[in-house]
Amino acid sequence: GQFSFMERELRDMKKSHYIDLMEKALAAYSTEHIIRYFDEVKTDGLKEHGFPRLAANIGILMAHGRRRDLKELFIGMMSLCCQQIPKVKAANDFSVKEIIFCLQELDKSDVVDAEQLLEWKNLLSTIEPYSCYNKYADSPETIVYNWAAFTMLSEFMRRQYGLAGTNDDFIDLQAFSQLRHLDENGMYRDPNEPMVYDLVTRGLFALAIDHGYQGKYYTQWLDALDRSASFTLNMQSVTGEIPYGGRSNQFIHNEAHYALMMEYYAKRFFAAGDALTAGKCKAAVERALENVESWLNKKPVSHIKNRFPFESQYGCEKYAYFDKYMITAASFLYVAYRICDETIPAGELDDFSGMSCQTGDYFHKLFLKAGGYFAEYDYRADYHYDCSGLGRLHKKGAPSELCLSVPCPVEPNYKLDLPENSLLAIAPGIASGDRWIYATAPEVCHRITKHWANEQRAGAEIECVFPDGRVVRCDYLLDETGLQIRVLGNGKLRCLLPVFRFNGEEYTQVLRKDDQVEVQLHNWLCRFTVSQGEISDLKQVAANRNGYYDSFAAGGSDELMIHITMEEVNG
Repeated sequence: GQFSFMERELRDMKKSHYIDLMEKALAAYSTEHIIRYFDEVKTDGLKEHGFPRLAANIGILMAHGRRRDLKELFIGMMSLCCQQIPKVKAANDFSVKEIIFCLQELDKSDVVDAEQLLEWKNLLSTIEPYSCYNKYADSPETIVYNWAAFTMLSEFMRRQYGLAGTNDDFIDLQAFSQLRHLDENGMYRDPNEPMVYDLVTRGLFALAIDHGYQGKYYTQWLDALDRSASFTLNMQSVTGEIPYGGRSNQFIHNEAHYALMMEYYAKRFFAAGDALTAGKCKAAVERALENVESWLNKKPVSHIKNRFPFESQYGCEKYAYFDKYMITAASFLYVAYRICDETIPAGELDDFSGMSCQTGDYFHKLFLKAGGYFAEYDYRADYHYDCSGLGRLHKKGAPSELCLSVPCPVEPNYKLDLPENSLLAIAPGIASGDRWIYATAPEVCHRITKHWANEQRAGAEIECVFPDGRVVRCDYLLDETGLQIRVLGNGKLRCLLPVFRFNGEEYTQVLRKDDQVEVQLHNWLCRFTVSQGEISDLKQVAANRNGYYDSFAAGGSDELMIHITMEEVNG
């Protein structure tokens, strides 16, 4: 039935589960690590928001009866933050709201005495927005991106907590400055349209509205959130992940933030009388949290979805280091906790009926779901992070990286450890003299001519126009048997196939047959089968944030037929 989840024990639907997961995230930091971090900040001063974020989350957990062993250390950390934030620009745009969240939780507990709390509040009341925050709009004409949304929310929370004046002009100006970056579907266009920052920025306004923002631009932001609701629900993979695309992807805080968004939408739909959609949103929350917890349960805990030592920063941008992004997962989990209404019952997500959903061209993504599978196609990728083609194929229950979770780029804006990388996604190629050109190349144009879904299947027809004018058509069909690909063109053709090899800790088992390649990770098997054509090993290693892949290709003339399946096996 609609709410069959209610008939089992719903640990994930209790608000306290967010606190449990926050504690797991904090456990990635040993006490010695926290002390060393604190000593660095005492010496160098507050530089960015990772440290205040860590302090705030320790305080929140203490207010909930957790990690009381850190009390003395926490008081020192919090005092430093409250003393320095009003005086130095240290990415306070992010930090102020988190410190206030912490104070609000401490107000309800006996962890810190009232005199100490008052001292911290008085320090935060001295903040002058134009000298405290790094980035903000100072006029309606100012073009400023998502930092101004963080600034808006920090100042709004300070206002709500009684630590700022009653003039809301600064807050409203920041809210206005962000409206120009919305696309026709209400999705937020940070530069180059990274998927994480669409979700994060909309989530900041969702939290503001949930917490009482009714300023000048309340109606516009409420409408934008409503317009983007169906896209937000449809873009979640069957493994619980947000879409790939652009910067800050493949970190475990991604799904923590998605839970925040779905908690907001669950309340919004439930209040409107749509219990069915609200239940789906709650089920999406459960799925996102299951994904987060699966990574938090791995030892040692890392902030990114691979098993390379986190000190190596493999898969990370320069700004995305452990001390900042590990605790970010806890911060986003806490905001989801604040928004969560645990009285709304969870429904079910239908992973087997067909679904197709295309974003606007700014985000250039197509999502397909059917038969327990989920696919994502990027038809105009940001080559600083990805490449064009079908860059994701997930199966419910299977490891996300088993087939492919995100494309392999060349010279990305994140760290890899291969001397030479190669572009890799599921994409066609053509012969050009004595070399091959693949549709993963930036000069190839991808056109989605059709996408569709019915009760049991979903599919798309996509044309790839190569630099010499030749057109290759790919038909993708997703159903319970997996992904079937038909490649049509004149002359010699190929289709790139990614074969997962190494996650930083474990190697997969790869078995090559005449018309098949099989790759096994734990008890899951991915099988590539060619029914028209043959499979060849290109002898190229490609890498992405998740690890290493071998590049294989199906090859033939005029028409190729490929079938990709994933299944659970014994042993």
